[in-house]
Amino acid sequence: MKKLMMICLLLGTVAFVHAQDKDSTLQDFVGKYKFPEGSIVAEVTVSIEGAGLAMGSSIGTSALVKIGEDLFSIAAYDGTAQFKRDTNRKVIGVSINAGGYALEGTKSDGIAIDRAHAMLINRTNRLTAK
Repeated sequence: MKKLMMICLLLGTVAFVHAQDKDSTLQDFVGKYKFPEGSIVAEVTVSIEGAGLAMGSSIGTSALVKIGEDLFSIAAYDGTAQFKRDTNRKVIGVSINAGGYALEGTKSDGIAIDRAHAMLINRTNRLTAK
């Protein structure tokens, strides 16, 4: 019985670590990406939505569907987003091809957060303001 419990505990730990690894991989892409002046959009924000990523801009929002290591399909706009990394494997930019446009964006230092965290922050701020 003790061996069975140890095996279950070990498997649970491995599953938890694997899930955390998936989340941290998606987290690499989260942030704001700025585009040069005159681009169709000034910036896009990549956030975690549910179990995946979403990209939003002044034009609209779309789910990002992974199709390669750093390559995603922009589902709503029949396009692609190819994220760029530096030599330290940090995401530093994105190339977007969608709707007949090709955009090159640079990841800004700002932090994008998912909706759940934004709601929690707003609620906390309202409670502390009372």
